[in-house]
Amino acid sequence: MTVLFVAVLQLTLVLHVRNTLVDSAAEGARYGALSGHDPADGAERSRLLITQSLSAAYARGVSAQRTRLDGLDVVRIEVQAPLPLVGLIGPAGTLTVRGHALAEAP
Repeated sequence: MTVLFVAVLQLTLVLHVRNTLVDSAAEGARYGALSGHDPADGAERSRLLITQSLSAAYARGVSAQRTRLDGLDVVRIEVQAPLPLVGLIGPAGTLTVRGHALAEAP
């Protein structure tokens, strides 16, 4: 019973972190895609949201760039963060998520 509880707790924590990172990356991409802003603004916004929601440790691997996706100019925010662990058990490694937003023309 304890092992099952820890496994469910671990899965819940990983999903919470993943969803928070996805939301922060998407919001950062939208912010960086606004007219008058650049991708670096979006990366900073994502870092701020991640730090406020989780921890600064999860906001270290944020990058941003302007790119083309399906022929359209977009801002892409990518976040690489460690997987959270419950105690010393759980998956090791990193989690990578991305957010995209259509870039506004000046």
